[in-house]
Amino acid sequence: MILVTGANGQVGQELQFLASQFPDFEFVFTDRSVLDITDKLSVEKLFEENDFMYCVNCAAYTAVDKAEEEQDLARKINTEAVENLAKACKKFGTQFIHISTDYVYHSETINRPYREDDMTNPQGVYAATKLEGDLIATQLLDTAIVLRTSWVYSSFGNNFVKTMIRLGEKLDSLRVIFDQIGTPTYARDLAYGILKIIEKIESKTVQNYGGIYHFSNEGVTSWYDFALAIFETKEIDIAVTPIETKDYPTPAKRPHFSLMNKAKIRSTFGLEIPHWKDALGSCLDLLD
Repeated sequence: MILVTGANGQVGQELQFLASQFPDFEFVFTDRSVLDITDKLSVEKLFEENDFMYCVNCAAYTAVDKAEEEQDLARKINTEAVENLAKACKKFGTQFIHISTDYVYHSETINRPYREDDMTNPQGVYAATKLEGDLIATQLLDTAIVLRTSWVYSSFGNNFVKTMIRLGEKLDSLRVIFDQIGTPTYARDLAYGILKIIEKIESKTVQNYGGIYHFSNEGVTSWYDFALAIFETKEIDIAVTPIETKDYPTPAKRPHFSLMNKAKIRSTFGLEIPHWKDALGSCLDLLD
């Protein structure tokens, strides 16, 4: 039985969509109306009442700028709730899979894709609380799998892709940041990767798999080029001007460079990861 928390988020909804493709798995999908993961007793009670073999934590406080004001709430969800789930997993022998973020990296000198053992340097409350959750999970559980991802979008929920389409259909011009470099992640590809990881663990073909992994789609782009690709695919005629991060100040700092090396997750679990342009096309086909 697989517990999925944060089931109404982008990755959670994609897991719900993909569930029928994995008939051997039984799922329990929860959101905060069903399970308050910040309440230790509620978490433990649910684990006591169910025989969870896996817990996939898709829940997170992701309002990056608002987190600067709502520090306590961000920490409750991104740090304390992760501790609650990790402790329950440890007590009941459940495999913990936790989704994290590229925001934990923020180097001014690294000019190659980040590896999982690179030094972290979170800037802002969101990044700091997510890193705290990562550390708690991996310290409590040798088998914990932490998946750091980036630029998540989906046909579900609110995200950059949907925002660009909405703005592109009503504006004549748009300014988009070009000096933040990384890789978009189609939430369906991440969700599928998670389920394939569980299949690998179930088949006992992988050992000593606990730790931190990177998952995004393949390739590299900027927000500006990502926007251009969306408009081109959707045949939206709009003038797009590249701007620097300093021209669009925000309360929380974003990483200028957060390209991540996926060699570890590919070699450990044998995952095939689509290129971001192919993934974008798949998502836009659904939105059509």
